[in-house]
Amino acid sequence: MPSNDPENRYQNPLETRYCSAEMSQIWSNQRRFSTWRRLWASLARCQQKLGLEIGDSQISEMERHVDSIDFDAASKYERKLRHDVMAHVHAFGDQCPGARPIIHLGATSCFVTDNTDLILIRNALEIIIARLVSTLERLSAFAKTHRATPCLGLTHLQPAQPTTFGKRACLWIQDLLFDLETLEFRQGRLKARGVKGTTGTQASFLQLFGGDHGKVRELDRMVSREMGFADSYQVTGQTYSRKVDAEIIDALAGLAASAHKMATDIRILASRKELEEPFESDQIGSSAMAYKRNPMRSERVCGLARFLSSLQSSAGQTLATQWMERTLDDSSNRRLIIPQAFLAADAILILLDNISNGLVVYDRVAMQNLKDELPFMASESILMAAVQSGGDRQTLHELIRVHSQEAAKQVKLMAKPNDLLERLKKDTAFARVDFESLMDVNRFVGRAPEQVDEFLEESVAPATSRHQHRSAAESAPRV
Repeated sequence: MPSNDPENRYQNPLETRYCSAEMSQIWSNQRRFSTWRRLWASLARCQQKLGLEIGDSQISEMERHVDSIDFDAASKYERKLRHDVMAHVHAFGDQCPGARPIIHLGATSCFVTDNTDLILIRNALEIIIARLVSTLERLSAFAKTHRATPCLGLTHLQPAQPTTFGKRACLWIQDLLFDLETLEFRQGRLKARGVKGTTGTQASFLQLFGGDHGKVRELDRMVSREMGFADSYQVTGQTYSRKVDAEIIDALAGLAASAHKMATDIRILASRKELEEPFESDQIGSSAMAYKRNPMRSERVCGLARFLSSLQSSAGQTLATQWMERTLDDSSNRRLIIPQAFLAADAILILLDNISNGLVVYDRVAMQNLKDELPFMASESILMAAVQSGGDRQTLHELIRVHSQEAAKQVKLMAKPNDLLERLKKDTAFARVDFESLMDVNRFVGRAPEQVDEFLEESVAPATSRHQHRSAAESAPRV
């Protein structure tokens, strides 16, 4: 038999395991339908100010019952009426009998649904941006600490010229900084749907105000301002353009891609024993292999990022199929993807913030890995030094090539250390080369430390300082 016990019903892991209570509450039924009621009260209040016969008692009655929603009554109405907005109109009217005649006056369903979505998106973006800024600050501190800590660079996942841990972290930071700028831009462009009527023509409101276009325009402005928006979209159909949703999801998917890249790098570096995410004293890495220290946070970031990225196409397809003034196939899709995109982004940033705050560098292992490859990395410098000592460039190049091939055989076929330097030192063609000074690791990281300093000071600090008033929620779950 079906059971009402939550443990016998599917629960969304985004809500139960991963995201913060703060983000979950934004997308809760209580927040959504309370916002509907605030919009109905706002509409009535602004209509009254513009001359419609709406009493103070009707408005105050609505305001008293904004948060006291009878969800059971609304559910019963929806089963009967098969319309969620009208179900809540009736449930609200039951609690506000005096205001019942003027609730939702002149409005279409999207007055409450779309305006509410825009309010919730705006609120959710506040949390996402705050968390992203926190992550940027933590990563910046890590980059500054390890600005000059050398490590082997990897291109094609093969040994390449050395870099530093701080410079590598700056690559992650730069991607996240791009995401911050995109999210700020999208947030800044958000507007209210406003008061537009059934197909966006405002015909019903023009009738209510006796053909007074000025009052209709003022109503739109007043309600939008009460919602906290400086403006509304100038033209809409029945809905605001789903282009807005697509652009928001695009921005969140971009954040997911950046997070996936960073977490993947950490996973690879963990396998090389050079870098490790936080690992708690009682944490178990594997149920079978007790010695394991799996990078589970970074793995979880990748899994959640992959899910978030998959929502991007759905928003674009919804935009593409909104025929004429609207179709209703957007509704069920948006109920899923918009909240879940924000829940996933929230969860990802909680993890990134935690990872960034506890990254451990094993610099001795990194140095050994670097030294194992450094003879190959230094071959060009050795060639230049030998030429400057009077050698023939082409002859020396061929000698280095032959010695390098032999050294590579020792490493790959015989599992022996890289002996390229020893081979070159024994070759009289390189007798005048000062190998000790050439093998100083710091010679090979270029301007990496200085690039870290300049980037953090000139690009990152100004961006994060814009958000000093923001603080990420303390309600994040344990990661």
